[in-house]
Formats: sequence, C-alpha cells, structure tokens
Amino acid sequence: MRLRAIVIAFLLVLLPLGAAFANTTTTDDATTVAQDDDFTIGLILVGPQDDRGWSQAHYEAAEYVLENVEGTNLIVSESINPADNPDRTLDLVVEDMVDQGADLIIANSDEYKNDVNAVAPFYPDVTFIHISGDAVLTGDAPENVTNLMAQMVYGKAMAGCSAALTTETGKISYLGPLINDETRRLASSAFLGAQYCYENFRGMDAADLEFEVVWIGFWFNIPGVTLDPTEVANSFFDGGSDVIISGIDTTEAIVVAGQRAREGEPVTAVPYDFEGGCEEAPEVCLGVPYFNWGPDYVSIVEALIDGSFEPTWTWSAPVWEDLNNKDVSPIGFLKGEGLSEEAAGQLDEFIAWLAENQIGDEGSGFWAGPIVLQDGTEYIAEGANATLEEVWYLPQLLEGMVGDSGE
Repeated sequence: MRLRAIVIAFLLVLLPLGAAFANTTTTDDATTVAQDDDFTIGLILVGPQDDRGWSQAHYEAAEYVLENVEGTNLIVSESINPADNPDRTLDLVVEDMVDQGADLIIANSDEYKNDVNAVAPFYPDVTFIHISGDAVLTGDAPENVTNLMAQMVYGKAMAGCSAALTTETGKISYLGPLINDETRRLASSAFLGAQYCYENFRGMDAADLEFEVVWIGFWFNIPGVTLDPTEVANSFFDGGSDVIISGIDTTEAIVVAGQRAREGEPVTAVPYDFEGGCEEAPEVCLGVPYFNWGPDYVSIVEALIDGSFEPTWTWSAPVWEDLNNKDVSPIGFLKGEGLSEEAAGQLDEFIAWLAENQIGDEGSGFWAGPIVLQDGTEYIAEGANATLEEVWYLPQLLEGMVGDSGE
C-alpha cells in the first residue's frame, strides 16, 4: 500500500537562540528545525511526534542528534499513514525533503519498507535509514539504504517478567498491533520472559500461566479499520486478565488500566516504546521498555559527515552494564510505581540473567530450546540456542500462547 499524507509546507526560519538548534517551526503536519545549513536530516514518522510512544521516541532521538552533532538541521513530517493522510504518497514526502536539502532521510516504520526501497534509487546522493527493515540483510536493498532496529526482544522479556511477577489471576494479555515477523518475536519474547519469571521466582508452573494476544490490525487505532484498542483492553480485564502488556504505538493499555484501578480494580499495565510511557497512569505502571534511538542516529550521522559510513543491517544490542544510559544503550527499561519492591529486585535478577544468557549463546540463552511453535513444530531443539536471524524471522507465535499467528 502506498502511504499518503496531506500537502506538507516546510518553513525554515533562523533565529539566534544560542542553543543546540536555532528554531522549531510547526505547521499542521510538519516541523522544520534549522541551524547551520550543513547536514539536513528528514524524519518521516508514521504517527504524531508527540504520541507518547513509537514516533515520539524517534522525534526525541532526532533532537538528540541536533544537540550532539554540530551543523545538523531537521525536517519532520508526521502522521504519514493511510488513515491520517490518505492523499499523499511517501515518494512525494521524500521529494519535498530532498528539495529542502535533505542529506539523510529516516523512515520510521515497517509500513514504509516497499516505498523506501522503491524511491531510494531515484536519489542516489541521499542516504535512507529504514527502521525495522531487513533489505540489507536479504540483499534486496538499494545501495543507499541502511537498516536499523534495536533488540527490543530483551525489553519485551523484561515486560513479560514484570507481568508474571505481579499477576494474581495467572492471566496476562498482550495488546498487539498487526501481525508480522517483528510483532510475533516481540510478543513471544514477552511470553518467554513471563514463563521464566513465573517459574523461577514465583515457583509456579509456567504451563499454568495464561498468555493471550489480540491484534488490533495496525500500530494504532484507525476508526472503522482496526479493532478499538480501548475496547480490547477493557475486554482483557473483563475476561480475567489483571496485567496488559502493550505492543502498540499508543497509550490505550495503561490509560484503561489507570481508569479501572481508580474504580478499585487490582489491575496493572506495561506500556511500550517511549520512556515517559508510565506517566499516563504511574500508579498502575509496572515499567516501560523503551527505545533510545539517539546514540545510533548520532553514529550514523557522524559517519556520513566524515565519509566513513557504509550501509548495514544493524540490530543493536542493549548495553547491559548501563541499560538506562541515554548516551549509550539503544533500549532501556524503567521500573514503574506499580511494581512491588520484591518484584523489582527479582526483575533486576532476571535482567542480570538475560545479560549472561543472550540470544546466540552456545547451549544456553534467553531463546534456548526446546522452543516449539504454536502448531507443535519444534523450532529450536533442546540444547540449542536460536540465532539472531531465527528470532528475527519467527514464523509463528509459540506453543502455549493464545492468539493468531497470521500464517
């Protein structure tokens, strides 16, 4: 599907502020941040830049680049998706950004995969970052396209662990977006983390833990197209779940949990994507796994400026010794007020275990076998550990999960 948006008007206005960037000008659908006219970044967001989720994490990372790399400018086009802006294709957004002088264009959604790879050859002097893609890995990428993603599978495992340490009903629900390799591996990582902590810290049988996944159909609510995430979240709680793990770009899971808790229900939630996710309802938040794109963005921009950049498929691993350091680690996990002191200590132990048992470790690891797919097929044999690519291309949900695998 070609993604479309309303006509974008960009305005560059230079005002001396003596800060990392000179000024921010916002129109109905675009923001231009300008300083010295040296290196210009175009940022294409699937959602609004203040969504308290996926897109805001990218926007703040771009601001981090402006603060840390001298002579960089930023052009932002937000809510480029078929619901909010059905009349503008991605190639026209790219054309406008190139006309504005973009040297680098970042497209922040899996939804842009086909469009980025199609349009990039027309602008060989511009570098494109496709977030969450794998065209470089498969050999299908144009020469000026690079892929970047962070290993959020670990953050989701922490989310699942937090949920398992907290649930009293033994029933956890996962609010999913659409179904693809990425969303299957993230939901499944939450499930694996939940099973490990339910068994190893609570002494319960992991097979007794219920884990349900419902997909709404897109990364956020599109009225009349997707399931309403607010309704889905309420149905989870009505069905006996007392913890919701969010996998969508927006905040409905924790908002609903906060509303239900204020009515006296013992429910909690784990938001996603953005470090400020708990702020929607801090009293019910177990914690938030969040993306920190800034360090990788800075590295890419600096390499482009000094001429050392080469396109890669990069799946950035956490910096375990300093997980929540915004200057180094591509993912983090901030504990929430809803997590008990005992559970917080156990989560720390689990995080330490993850650091010592990473994907790909020989004979052990977070994704160690036996791992069985939802249809009963053995995916990772006992005594083996999944490779990064086996996790990346997970074809189904895992045995024990309730929900559609999409295939």
